[in-house]
Amino acid sequence: MNQHQSSDSASAAAVHKMLSESGYSEKAISYFIEKPYMGAIADADQTSQMTGTCGDTMGVYLKFENGVIQDARYEVMGCAGAISAAMAAVDLIKGKTIEEARKLNDGDIFRVLQEIPAQKHHCIQLAVKTLQKALDEYTSTK
Repeated sequence: MNQHQSSDSASAAAVHKMLSESGYSEKAISYFIEKPYMGAIADADQTSQMTGTCGDTMGVYLKFENGVIQDARYEVMGCAGAISAAMAAVDLIKGKTIEEARKLNDGDIFRVLQEIPAQKHHCIQLAVKTLQKALDEYTSTK
């Protein structure tokens, strides 16, 4: 392990400890650290953006094939709660039809995350609202 890798490991451990002590579950922490669905889709069929009341901003990118969500990504300018909620949302909608994805609600994401601090529950709402906006905009143009 080189010095940079050692520093990254120490950093990740410190972030993990801080989030754990703040009330985030292991699942939520993992989503935040790994950010598996963070980024843009260059040829997305739909992109939408929303800013929450706290100032966090999310952009969602959706790729469809035959009415099914093949890929989804979020770009998030926000806190650990916002990032983990967005990442969980993607796990819940990939492979789903537009109608199935429309049914996603705050409770679904909370069940995946298992626990985040109460003052961060609005982050879950922002992830859902951003997705709903994208689905509405996509279907209104078809």
